[in-house]
Amino acid sequence: MIMDHIRSYVLRQGRVSSAQQRHREDMMPKIGIDYAPRIVDFDALFGRRAPRILEIGFGMGETTAAIAQGMPDHDFIAIEVHTPGVGSLCKQIAEQGIGNIRIVQHDAVEVLRDMIAAGSLAGAHIFFPDPWPKKRHHKRRLIQPPLVGLLASRLAPGGHLHCATDIEDYAQQMVEVLRGCALLENTSSAPDGFAPRPEYRPQTKFEARGLRLGNGVWDVVFRRRAAQAQA
Repeated sequence: MIMDHIRSYVLRQGRVSSAQQRHREDMMPKIGIDYAPRIVDFDALFGRRAPRILEIGFGMGETTAAIAQGMPDHDFIAIEVHTPGVGSLCKQIAEQGIGNIRIVQHDAVEVLRDMIAAGSLAGAHIFFPDPWPKKRHHKRRLIQPPLVGLLASRLAPGGHLHCATDIEDYAQQMVEVLRGCALLENTSSAPDGFAPRPEYRPQTKFEARGLRLGNGVWDVVFRRRAAQAQA
């Protein structure tokens, strides 16, 4: 288990709009999950039994909201530390009537370690994490063997781990780290290990603009091996 860890984020004093603040204050008592070092009963929390997908670092929440709306038979546990993003997703949930998202505003490693049961997730998403581009800062990148091992342990057999980035060397690091986890297998047979963008992940305006300018975006999709394949 990860006990102490290098945080991959820096808490910034980002501007919180009045709408974001208002929706956060109104919605988090209804859809927020407070951090506590105990396993969460998500069946009770969502009021149903459904496949659960966890997202780490949802930014301003547009992708999270779109995926949740497109997969109403799944429940989503969305983790973000930055208040403007939490307020933004709360606003979208309220205005669009989305019922299958719960938000945790806390460090993702601690949430995974202390609150998510082993083998309980149908999937995990990490889209465009902070690239920490300077080489001396690469140790702060989120996708590292200890986190991936922890995430893999929380996936059910067949559950997927989907990462995406627009930084090529980080994409290569993602493939290398995920390949190094014995619990995971690549869904792609391509020599470089990259997968086509799954239909459920919408293309953001930022991403589309980058592609028009010739920038790349790489998706990495692995799955938890079946139990008999882990021996």
